[in-house]
Amino acid sequence: MSEPPGVTVTAPEAPPADEPSKPLAAQRVLPLRRPGRWIATAVVLVLAAQFVHGLTTNPFYQWDRFGYWFLRPNILDGLLITLEVAAYSAVLGLIGGIVLALARLSRSPVLRAVSWTYIWALRSIPLIVVLLFLYNFSALYKTLSVGVPFGPAFFSFDESKLATDMVVAVIGLSLNEAAYAAEVVRGGILSVDQGQHEAAAALGLPKSYQFTRIVFPQALRSITPNYVNQLIGLIKSTSLVFYVSLLDLFGTAQSMGATYPGDIVPLLLVSTVWYLILTSVVSVIQFYVERYYARGATRSLPPTPLQKLRTGLTGLRARIRREAAV
Repeated sequence: MSEPPGVTVTAPEAPPADEPSKPLAAQRVLPLRRPGRWIATAVVLVLAAQFVHGLTTNPFYQWDRFGYWFLRPNILDGLLITLEVAAYSAVLGLIGGIVLALARLSRSPVLRAVSWTYIWALRSIPLIVVLLFLYNFSALYKTLSVGVPFGPAFFSFDESKLATDMVVAVIGLSLNEAAYAAEVVRGGILSVDQGQHEAAAALGLPKSYQFTRIVFPQALRSITPNYVNQLIGLIKSTSLVFYVSLLDLFGTAQSMGATYPGDIVPLLLVSTVWYLILTSVVSVIQFYVERYYARGATRSLPPTPLQKLRTGLTGLRARIRREAAV
C-alpha cells in the first residue's frame, strides 16, 4: 500500500537475534522534510533582525526625542481631537450609510436614483476636495434658510458662525464615509439568504421588525469586517483635517515640526505609533464583535488569543513529554 503524500514512513530494521523486536507503537512516522520552508524562514528572520537592529541603533530616529514628545500635552490634545473626529464621523457615516443602503434597495425609483447618484459622486470626489469645498462653503452661501421652496423663509442663520473647524471636518468625513458605508451595508443585507426574508414575511412580521431583528443581525456578520476596514481608513483620513485648520494628531506633529525642525522625524514617529495603537485597538474590537455575531453560524466560536496561547502551550508540553518518552 502506498504512503500518503508528504509523509515518510521509516521501515523498522530487523532486530538482532538476541534483541527482541520493538512493538509497533514505538515505530515513528516522520514528516517529509521541506528545506525550502526552513530556508525562507531563516531569510525572513535575518531580514527582520536587520530591520529591528537598524531601527534601534540608527541615530537619525532620535528615540530620546521620541520619548520626549510621545506624551506631551499638545500631542495628547491633537490625539483627542483625532478621536473625536473619528468617533463622530464613524457614527454619522454608518447611520448615513444604512439610510443610503435602504434607499438603494427601495422600490421607489426616486430614492434609488438619489442614493446611487450620491454614492457615485462622493466616491468619485477626493476627500481633500470635499473638505476644502466645505471649508470655503461660506463664500458661496453667506446665509442658509429653511422655508418654502421659492417662497418665504421661516428662519435663516449665518453659515460662517455654525461651520467651525470641527463641524467642517466631521461633516466632510461623514459625507465621504456614508458613501462607502452604504455599499458595505447593502452588500451585507444582500448576503442574507432570501429564505430568511420569506420566512419573516410568512410570519406576518412588520417590515421594521424584520429588518432590525432578523435581517440586520445576520447581515452584521458580513458588514463588520468590511466596515472595520472603512473605520481604520477613516482614522487615517483624519490626518487630512489639518488642511481645514484643525490641529489633530498629524496636524500637531506638523506644527511642532515646523517649530522644531530638528525633531521632524521623531514627531512623525510619534504620530505613526499613535495611529498604530488606534488601529490595533479597533482590530481587537473587531475580533470580539465578529466572535459575538458568529454565534449560530458556526458550530464552535473561534478561540480568543488567550485560548490559542493556552492550547499552544498545552500542545508543546504534550509534545515534549512524547519526545522524552521516546
